[in-house]
Amino acid sequence: MGPTPHPAVTALLEAPTTGRLRPLFEGNNISYAIGFKHINYLAEAAVLNHFREAGLPAGALYRRFGLGFDVIDIRSRLGALLAVDDEVEAVVTPAVKGGSDRLRFTVELFVERDGRRVRCAGSTILVALRVDGHVKAAEPWPAGLERFTTARLGTGERLEIAATPRPYGEFTAGRGTSADPVLSELIGETNAFGWRWRMGYFYCHFNERVQMSGFLRVMEEVEDLFLADRGLAIKEVLDSRGWIPVVTQSRIELLDETVMEEELYTVYTVESVFKTLLYSTRMDCYVLRDGQLVKTATGTITHGYLHEAAPNQWEMAEFDESTVTALTTPRKAAA
Repeated sequence: MGPTPHPAVTALLEAPTTGRLRPLFEGNNISYAIGFKHINYLAEAAVLNHFREAGLPAGALYRRFGLGFDVIDIRSRLGALLAVDDEVEAVVTPAVKGGSDRLRFTVELFVERDGRRVRCAGSTILVALRVDGHVKAAEPWPAGLERFTTARLGTGERLEIAATPRPYGEFTAGRGTSADPVLSELIGETNAFGWRWRMGYFYCHFNERVQMSGFLRVMEEVEDLFLADRGLAIKEVLDSRGWIPVVTQSRIELLDETVMEEELYTVYTVESVFKTLLYSTRMDCYVLRDGQLVKTATGTITHGYLHEAAPNQWEMAEFDESTVTALTTPRKAAA
């Protein structure tokens, strides 16, 4: 048997916590509803609060022990609509599997509806504690925490490419960049859309790497660009059909580290359309290193639309033929 875990580590691994949170107004993009990205932000905030309650807040982990808090996998299923004025009850339950080197938590978000407690979303979050070689730890790690530390978040798959990369500035004016030769090679004949983007410091944390919230932003933006490219720009669909985008589930997993100011090649692939109500897409993200593409993140998201059947009463909209055609017809990347 190893040393007895520090009480803070025991609390982190065993004691559920409940916090009260409110969504940021920034997430109130359509009507009075909060979008999927900010629901994921709430789940992450709940886990951060769990660390604080245990006595291991993220800032102290970095300052005292040289450990960066990194969400490396977040999967969420959305249920009831979350409104901008809601106060959310966030229940975090530790769920570390035996022998795992990652901290695993389930997060349930509840709101009050007409005197009833309603579950609006559920998430599973994996956290790694990334050792920062540039920070000298002021104190030794608390007993029991070492197994969850790592020198690197992952080593993503390497892909050889035949295409010759072109300067970044040639493909950024319109932001939709399927004409980039590297993206063209990645997409081929598949039903996908490509985007290349420089990852600024505002996507990052700990002076160096893109954090999970940055990839949630990438997923949201590449969806927006994809829809515009397919003739389904969000504002046009809102204005002409009264359809509000809705997400039922999402997942993002980090496979390797993406470094500040690297150029991210994102391929967004339509995988299925389900009963003219939902469509699922996959996001794969790459960076170019030493002449090879490195896959640094992957994820999936399921989308649909709501329409207002009566004032403040929303129902799923059924895709018409033109929408199904737009979603299911591959567009060959320009040369």
